[in-house]
Amino acid sequence: MTSAPLVAELAPAAAHPRLDALVARARERARTARPRIGLVHPCDAAALDAAARILEADLAQPVLIGPREAILRAADTAGIDAGRFEIIDCSDTPAESARRATAMARQGVVGALMKGSLHTDELMSTVVDKHIGLRGETRISHIFLFDLPRYPKLLGMADCVVNIAPSLDAKRDILGNAIGLLRKLGIGEPKVGIVAAVETVNPAIPATVDAQALVALARAGAWPGALVEGPFGFDNVISAEAAHVKKMESRVSGDADLLLVPDLNAGNMLYKSFTYIGGGECAGLVLGARVPIVLTSRADSLPSRIASVALAVLAAQDG
Repeated sequence: MTSAPLVAELAPAAAHPRLDALVARARERARTARPRIGLVHPCDAAALDAAARILEADLAQPVLIGPREAILRAADTAGIDAGRFEIIDCSDTPAESARRATAMARQGVVGALMKGSLHTDELMSTVVDKHIGLRGETRISHIFLFDLPRYPKLLGMADCVVNIAPSLDAKRDILGNAIGLLRKLGIGEPKVGIVAAVETVNPAIPATVDAQALVALARAGAWPGALVEGPFGFDNVISAEAAHVKKMESRVSGDADLLLVPDLNAGNMLYKSFTYIGGGECAGLVLGARVPIVLTSRADSLPSRIASVALAVLAAQDG
């Protein structure tokens, strides 16, 4: 009997032309004035490699904010010429790097921030600080934009990263932040599907009740021009055929630009399924702060990192 191989043969990487087009748009914008992005506490080889890739992609000018000696050691390990970058020297603590970076963003010295080798909560606790942080007029939230092989356009999903169990008020801000970004990307009438376990309103499932309330807000003019429907089950928001089988009349089903998920648990699992099983690639961004913020994971692919920076460049533009 022939035994199965110990390691499965990897399928070839899927193409992601929609994210490629997003990067091309950001590169075109950067031709006139290359934006400065603050790379916060970039003290490992992966962070320095990201800085070099961003520079080589002609997207932005990374400014390295952290302890100089640690940055230089990381650059040496990565084989990166640190002389290509401005370094803002801080003490050895990630908290000090985060404080310096947020101050630079408030002063307009950098137009966006990107997480380096510090933990997400070390950066975000400073960002959301009421006194020294970058809070805007709405609650801070996160969006992913996915390029999926079996979906006809970029698909947004919020919030899979920042808000754990958002209230109705929080969902209103999450939705408003995401719609605002889609409009900056040229989607004048975003189609939004609010996702839950089922497509009927059930008081025992709070996400469906929230969906009903958000649809009512949309109809009352909360997001002019946006088409907001829900609740949807995941199948009938993605597939118009599935919606038809269930006798649902919808202008969003099969053509959504954005999915609003009920909570972080559902969103996080769904986004990882898109990536690891569905062959998708994504760009991610924190919204609602004074500047866009890129929160990358060590597990993120290089195309995802580059696309996230491109999204930050486009989100930071005026208008």
